Amino acid sequence: MTIKLLIADDHEVVRTGLRTILDGTDIEIVGEATGGEEAVRLAFKIHPDIVIMDIRMPDGDGLTALGRIKLEKPEIPVMMFSSFDNPTYIARSVALGASGYLLKSTSCEHLIDSIRKVADGESVWTREELRRVTGALATPRLNQDVEVPLTQRESEVLRQLANGLTNKEIALALEISYETVKEHVQHILRKVGVSDRTQAAVWAVRQGLL
Repeated sequence: MTIKLLIADDHEVVRTGLRTILDGTDIEIVGEATGGEEAVRLAFKIHPDIVIMDIRMPDGDGLTALGRIKLEKPEIPVMMFSSFDNPTYIARSVALGASGYLLKSTSCEHLIDSIRKVADGESVWTREELRRVTGALATPRLNQDVEVPLTQRESEVLRQLANGLTNKEIALALEISYETVKEHVQHILRKVGVSDRTQAAVWAVRQGLL
Protein backbone atom coordinates (compact mmCIF):
# COMPACT_ATOMS: atom_id res chain seq x y z
CA MET A 1 0.00 0.00 0.00
CA THR A 2 1.29 3.45 -0.93
CA ILE A 3 2.15 5.84 1.93
CA LYS A 4 0.97 9.40 1.27
CA LEU A 5 3.58 11.89 2.49
CA LEU A 6 3.35 15.66 2.95
CA ILE A 7 6.69 17.52 3.17
CA ALA A 8 7.03 20.91 4.87
CA ASP A 9 10.44 22.52 4.34
CA ASP A 10 11.38 25.94 3.00
CA HIS A 11 14.58 24.72 1.33
CA GLU A 12 14.08 23.48 -2.23
CA VAL A 13 17.25 21.40 -2.07
CA VAL A 14 15.82 19.42 0.88
CA ARG A 15 12.50 18.81 -0.87
CA THR A 16 14.32 17.78 -4.06
CA GLY A 17 16.58 15.47 -2.07
CA LEU A 18 13.59 13.81 -0.41
CA ARG A 19 11.92 13.27 -3.79
CA THR A 20 15.09 11.61 -5.07
CA ILE A 21 15.49 9.43 -1.97
CA LEU A 22 11.86 8.28 -2.02
CA ASP A 23 11.62 7.72 -5.77
CA GLY A 24 10.83 4.07 -6.47
CA THR A 25 9.70 3.31 -2.90
CA ASP A 26 6.19 2.76 -1.55
CA ILE A 27 6.20 6.37 -0.28
CA GLU A 28 4.48 8.95 -2.50
CA ILE A 29 4.92 12.69 -1.93
CA VAL A 30 1.40 14.09 -2.28
CA GLY A 31 2.14 17.66 -1.23
CA GLU A 32 4.93 20.12 -0.52
CA ALA A 33 4.77 23.17 1.74
CA THR A 34 7.37 25.89 2.27
CA GLY A 35 6.04 27.17 5.61
CA GLY A 36 3.97 26.22 8.64
CA GLU A 37 0.77 27.95 7.53
CA GLU A 38 0.80 26.15 4.18
CA ALA A 39 1.63 22.85 5.89
CA VAL A 40 -1.43 23.10 8.13
CA ARG A 41 -3.68 24.00 5.20
CA LEU A 42 -2.40 21.13 3.04
CA ALA A 43 -2.54 18.63 5.91
CA PHE A 44 -6.22 19.39 6.44
CA LYS A 45 -6.94 19.29 2.69
CA ILE A 46 -4.93 16.21 1.68
CA HIS A 47 -5.08 14.26 4.95
CA PRO A 48 -1.75 12.47 4.32
CA ASP A 49 -0.58 9.31 6.06
CA ILE A 50 2.36 11.26 7.53
CA VAL A 51 3.75 14.80 7.58
CA ILE A 52 7.50 15.48 7.68
CA MET A 53 7.97 18.93 9.18
CA ASP A 54 10.97 21.25 9.32
CA ILE A 55 11.11 23.58 12.34
CA ARG A 56 12.58 26.92 11.29
CA MET A 57 10.56 28.21 8.35
CA PRO A 58 9.73 31.81 7.42
CA ASP A 59 5.97 31.40 6.96
CA GLY A 60 5.02 29.90 10.33
CA ASP A 61 7.40 27.66 12.27
CA GLY A 62 7.05 23.89 12.27
CA LEU A 63 6.36 23.49 15.98
CA THR A 64 3.39 25.84 15.85
CA ALA A 65 2.13 23.98 12.78
CA LEU A 66 2.61 20.66 14.60
CA GLY A 67 0.49 21.93 17.50
CA ARG A 68 -2.31 23.08 15.19
CA ILE A 69 -2.38 19.81 13.24
CA LYS A 70 -2.45 17.65 16.37
CA LEU A 71 -5.16 19.84 17.91
CA GLU A 72 -7.50 19.66 14.91
CA LYS A 73 -6.48 16.32 13.34
CA PRO A 74 -4.71 14.26 16.04
CA GLU A 75 -4.90 11.17 13.83
CA ILE A 76 -2.39 12.66 11.34
CA PRO A 77 1.12 11.62 12.42
CA VAL A 78 3.81 14.30 12.22
CA MET A 79 7.56 13.63 12.30
CA MET A 80 9.90 16.57 12.82
CA PHE A 81 12.88 16.81 10.45
CA SER A 82 15.48 19.36 11.48
CA SER A 83 19.11 20.43 11.20
CA PHE A 84 19.06 21.45 14.88
CA ASP A 85 19.88 18.99 17.66
CA ASN A 86 18.15 21.34 20.09
CA PRO A 87 16.74 19.92 23.37
CA THR A 88 14.10 22.66 23.50
CA TYR A 89 12.85 21.72 20.04
CA ILE A 90 12.88 18.02 20.97
CA ALA A 91 11.02 18.60 24.26
CA ARG A 92 8.39 20.76 22.56
CA SER A 93 7.98 18.16 19.81
CA VAL A 94 7.30 15.46 22.41
CA ALA A 95 4.91 17.72 24.34
CA LEU A 96 2.99 18.65 21.18
CA GLY A 97 2.52 15.04 20.06
CA ALA A 98 5.11 14.49 17.31
CA SER A 99 5.82 10.87 16.41
CA GLY A 100 9.56 11.43 16.22
CA TYR A 101 12.41 13.86 15.60
CA LEU A 102 14.96 13.10 12.89
CA LEU A 103 18.06 15.12 12.12
CA LYS A 104 18.70 15.90 8.46
CA SER A 105 22.04 14.13 8.78
CA THR A 106 20.27 10.79 9.22
CA SER A 107 20.82 8.00 6.67
CA CYS A 108 18.43 7.44 3.77
CA GLU A 109 17.65 3.96 5.08
CA HIS A 110 16.78 5.24 8.55
CA LEU A 111 14.61 8.01 7.10
CA ILE A 112 12.62 5.60 4.91
CA ASP A 113 12.25 3.10 7.76
CA SER A 114 11.07 5.86 10.13
CA ILE A 115 8.49 7.15 7.61
CA ARG A 116 7.07 3.64 7.25
CA LYS A 117 6.90 3.09 11.01
CA VAL A 118 5.25 6.44 11.72
CA ALA A 119 2.73 5.95 8.88
CA ASP A 120 1.93 2.59 10.48
CA GLY A 121 1.09 4.29 13.77
CA GLU A 122 4.38 3.73 15.58
CA SER A 123 6.57 6.25 17.38
CA VAL A 124 10.24 6.54 16.42
CA TRP A 125 11.44 8.37 19.51
CA THR A 126 14.71 6.89 20.76
CA ARG A 127 15.42 6.17 24.40
CA GLU A 128 18.24 8.71 24.34
CA GLU A 129 16.00 11.48 23.01
CA LEU A 130 13.34 10.83 25.62
CA ARG A 131 15.94 10.58 28.38
CA ARG A 132 17.36 13.98 27.41
CA VAL A 133 13.99 15.68 27.81
CA THR A 134 12.51 13.69 30.69
CA GLY A 135 13.28 16.45 33.17
CA ALA A 136 11.73 19.08 30.95
CA LEU A 137 8.55 17.06 30.53
CA ALA A 138 8.12 16.53 34.27
CA THR A 139 5.32 18.63 35.73
CA PRO A 140 6.66 21.87 37.22
CA ARG A 141 6.00 22.46 40.91
CA LEU A 142 3.46 25.18 40.09
CA ASN A 143 -0.12 24.06 39.59
CA GLN A 144 -1.35 24.80 36.07
CA ASP A 145 -4.18 26.93 37.48
CA VAL A 146 -1.78 29.22 39.32
CA GLU A 147 -1.28 32.48 37.45
CA VAL A 148 2.39 33.34 37.03
CA PRO A 149 2.94 37.12 37.12
CA LEU A 150 5.27 37.51 34.14
CA THR A 151 5.87 41.03 32.89
CA GLN A 152 5.18 41.82 29.23
CA ARG A 153 8.91 41.75 28.48
CA GLU A 154 9.36 38.45 30.31
CA SER A 155 6.50 36.98 28.26
CA GLU A 156 8.21 38.18 25.07
CA VAL A 157 11.51 36.61 26.16
CA LEU A 158 9.75 33.36 27.10
CA ARG A 159 8.12 33.11 23.66
CA GLN A 160 11.48 33.62 21.95
CA LEU A 161 13.14 31.14 24.31
CA ALA A 162 10.45 28.54 23.58
CA ASN A 163 11.10 29.02 19.87
CA GLY A 164 14.63 27.74 20.50
CA LEU A 165 16.49 31.04 20.28
CA THR A 166 19.70 31.56 22.23
CA ASN A 167 20.10 34.54 24.59
CA LYS A 168 22.14 36.31 21.92
CA GLU A 169 19.44 35.73 19.29
CA ILE A 170 16.73 36.91 21.70
CA ALA A 171 18.72 40.08 22.40
CA LEU A 172 18.90 40.81 18.67
CA ALA A 173 15.23 39.99 18.07
CA LEU A 174 13.97 42.19 20.92
CA GLU A 175 16.68 44.85 20.52
CA ILE A 176 17.81 44.62 24.13
CA SER A 177 21.19 43.77 25.65
CA TYR A 178 22.47 40.24 26.17
CA GLU A 179 22.79 40.87 29.92
CA THR A 180 19.17 42.04 30.10
CA VAL A 181 18.04 38.85 28.39
CA LYS A 182 20.01 36.74 30.88
CA GLU A 183 18.34 38.59 33.74
CA HIS A 184 14.86 38.08 32.27
CA VAL A 185 15.52 34.36 31.74
CA GLN A 186 16.55 33.93 35.39
CA HIS A 187 13.39 35.74 36.54
CA ILE A 188 11.25 33.52 34.29
CA LEU A 189 12.80 30.30 35.62
CA ARG A 190 12.29 31.45 39.20
CA LYS A 191 8.68 32.55 38.69
CA VAL A 192 7.67 29.45 36.74
CA GLY A 193 9.46 27.17 39.19
CA VAL A 194 11.67 25.26 36.76
CA SER A 195 15.41 24.75 36.59
CA ASP A 196 16.25 25.27 32.92
CA ARG A 197 15.05 26.95 29.73
CA THR A 198 13.84 23.70 28.15
CA GLN A 199 11.47 23.12 31.06
CA ALA A 200 10.31 26.73 30.74
CA ALA A 201 9.59 26.17 27.04
CA VAL A 202 7.52 23.06 27.75
CA TRP A 203 5.66 24.94 30.50
CA ALA A 204 4.87 27.73 28.02
CA VAL A 205 3.49 25.17 25.53
CA ARG A 206 1.28 23.58 28.17
CA GLN A 207 0.01 26.99 29.25
CA GLY A 208 -0.94 27.82 25.67
CA LEU A 209 1.36 30.85 25.60
CA LEU A 210 2.68 30.11 22.10
